[in-house]
Amino acid sequence: MNRNPKIVVFGGGTGLSVLLRGLKKFPVDITAIVTVADDGGSSGRLREELDIIPPGDIRNVLAALSEVEPLVEQLFQHRFTNGSGLSGHSLGNLLLAAMSDITGNFVTGIRELSKVLNVRGKVLPASDHRVILNAQFNDGSIISGESKIPHTGKKIVRVFLTPDTVKPLDESLRAIRDADLIVIGPGSLYTSILPSLLVPGMPEEIKKSSARKVYLCNVMTQPGETDHFTASDHVNILVAHTGQQIIDTIIVNNENVEKELLNKYATEGGEPVIYDETRLKSFGFEVISDKIVQYHDSLIRHDAKRVSEIILELVSQ
Repeated sequence: MNRNPKIVVFGGGTGLSVLLRGLKKFPVDITAIVTVADDGGSSGRLREELDIIPPGDIRNVLAALSEVEPLVEQLFQHRFTNGSGLSGHSLGNLLLAAMSDITGNFVTGIRELSKVLNVRGKVLPASDHRVILNAQFNDGSIISGESKIPHTGKKIVRVFLTPDTVKPLDESLRAIRDADLIVIGPGSLYTSILPSLLVPGMPEEIKKSSARKVYLCNVMTQPGETDHFTASDHVNILVAHTGQQIIDTIIVNNENVEKELLNKYATEGGEPVIYDETRLKSFGFEVISDKIVQYHDSLIRHDAKRVSEIILELVSQ
């Protein structure tokens, strides 16, 4: 290629931020498409009080892709602990809300704040409309609200968005059309990844794209969402919600996790996502298994450098 490859990444939460911090070090053109279903904490409060898209996941991605002094990023991510109105809010969330108010448009606000933070790439919401994430459980009950879903103690059967008239952001659709590679994940399967993919029109645009579509599987299960899930369970849920044509390639960890950390995660209900090779390959997708775990401050994360190298290998093929 005579230009940097264009990579579109879907996801949310810590997993997406870790990947983007690694990917931005390579010569690629990044667009991160981020969920707008968050309704908890500071994001939820601003969403209700100001009638805006929840800024939390977008803030984290902006921080991950920013190229500023560490103190500036720390300032952007600072969360107030005192004050009857400020307590619980992060400065970045407030800045996004303010920039939205100044420019008259949340997406424009993201773009302008990206300039201030020297963001390497584009950060786009999946939609510029407020959405509610709903989950149906194995007992037939339905709960509305992303923040409530993992705490029911029930098995999730499916998730869906309301209203069903919500539309994807045009700029996000254009990014998909222009992409050389589309990466789905990492992130919470039901509450970070699927909310973006379920925006009407989004999965259809991904399927039409000539870009290779890669699913980066989580390395650990998430309590309340993917308890005891194997790699193929993750893929099965993704396919059931969006259709088989949304994936060409799966990247999965095949390395055993350190025992000491396993014990720590087990107390919270987390465990490694098992690479069940036979069932995973039965879907018919290309499967790439590798050592893609890394340890940082007693936390288990994707090895962003190794995953980025795999992604660059795929986009060059």
